[in-house]
Amino acid sequence: MLRIICYFPSMRILFVSSEVAPFAKSGGLGDVSAALPRQLAAAGHDVRIVMPMYARVHDHGRTFTEVIPQIAFDMGPHQIHLGVFAGELPGTQVPVYFVRCPALYDRRSIYGSGDDEHLRFGVLNWAALKICQRLGFAPDIVHANDWQTALLPVLLRSVFAWDRLFAGARTVLTLHNLGHQGTFAAGAALDVGLGPALELLHQGELRAGRFGFLLTGLLHAHALTTVSRTYAAEIQTPQHGVGLDPYLRARHDSLFGILNGIDDQEWHPAVDVHLPHRYSIDDLSGKARCKAALQEGMHLPDAPDVPVIGVVSRLVWQKGFDLCLGVLPHLLRRRSAQLVVLGTGEHRYEAFFHQLARAFPRQVAYQSAFSEPRAHLIEAGADLFLMPSRYEPCGLNQLYSLRYGTPPIVHRTGGLADSVWPYDADADRGTGFVFDHFTEVGLYWALNHALDHWGQRDEAGRARWLALQRRGMALPLGWQHRVGEYLEVYRRASAG
Repeated sequence: MLRIICYFPSMRILFVSSEVAPFAKSGGLGDVSAALPRQLAAAGHDVRIVMPMYARVHDHGRTFTEVIPQIAFDMGPHQIHLGVFAGELPGTQVPVYFVRCPALYDRRSIYGSGDDEHLRFGVLNWAALKICQRLGFAPDIVHANDWQTALLPVLLRSVFAWDRLFAGARTVLTLHNLGHQGTFAAGAALDVGLGPALELLHQGELRAGRFGFLLTGLLHAHALTTVSRTYAAEIQTPQHGVGLDPYLRARHDSLFGILNGIDDQEWHPAVDVHLPHRYSIDDLSGKARCKAALQEGMHLPDAPDVPVIGVVSRLVWQKGFDLCLGVLPHLLRRRSAQLVVLGTGEHRYEAFFHQLARAFPRQVAYQSAFSEPRAHLIEAGADLFLMPSRYEPCGLNQLYSLRYGTPPIVHRTGGLADSVWPYDADADRGTGFVFDHFTEVGLYWALNHALDHWGQRDEAGRARWLALQRRGMALPLGWQHRVGEYLEVYRRASAG
């Protein structure tokens, strides 16, 4: 457990990520890569962000200033030419440097499945350090995120070790999701310019014909963080370590779990610009009106006495929707409840929710396209939020649900275990409904348990439910409550 100290000298922090909201976002990484730098800057630190200039960065008519017309360098056998543009993180003066390399980044999608994925993000690692050189920015901390930027620690120990600009730099690598490791054929190591660092790479992996970005990073970063304490423990086991658990166990003294926070300016029912009716912990009357607006917008019957279960998610295997295939039809036939689902993903899950909506047209609504305003309305208008993840490094939607007075139904894993406590009506404690075993029986029990308590509509039952909502809404979930833990990691890395 981290010991938080009260004062941190100002630091220069280079924060490198493959996605940063609102410029490019595919999931929680994009949110974290905006919120954490924003809080670090608010705490008085000099933060610079580097990310690729994807085609979508220009959405909504955004314009940027060219700050470096051209950087040219050799990366292994490749001659790289790129430019650098700059903007600011919205609502701050934090500079964001965009790596302009059309051949690699001028695509609508952030990630791809082509043969050049290792080159796309290899260049990002090199470019971040080249930008520092051109701007004369000497970082105290280089903060890398996931496999796409995990070459930074080894580059600083090898290719860039000559440059005294980086003499004081210490590296922190955050593991947002160990399921994505950036593993390629062994030749990729030379392709991304690590010829001078071959002796620093995992020799067994190279002999086996593999080279992993993430493995390389976790071997060489001064400190490792991940996005919840439970996930930090889970990934040191064979069940959740995805083949990296031996290396993580070896580095357990340098591995810290820090639960993600939420942006209270964007995700708070009292100030949410996407809501037709706002509300607060002291006055939840607007939540009922949001429920009516949600039902109307999703073409479900206006039924205040029917509980609405919300889902906002990528529809993928990790998120546990296998359990829903058997459980939800059975539940909907037996219980008076509505289900509202927003998300896209694997065809089998999209097809399931389309079919479910056809089979239960007065109970189920499914929108297979992401909408930020609709996501906010579901968090506000639903009575319960379903998040049955198989594993979940942190999760953000359960945090949003707590803030919006929408008790979550979750599997006890990762960040879900760290942020949702089981409801105990007799003891008047807990913030949601938690099932321990990842089985259909476990999910079915949790759903019924939640619906049973919601259905207690007498005065005492309503009072207990209101207390449950308010406990969740009162939790300190904002990033201002997390930034000190990251600063303590930075301090430890610098002292090491």
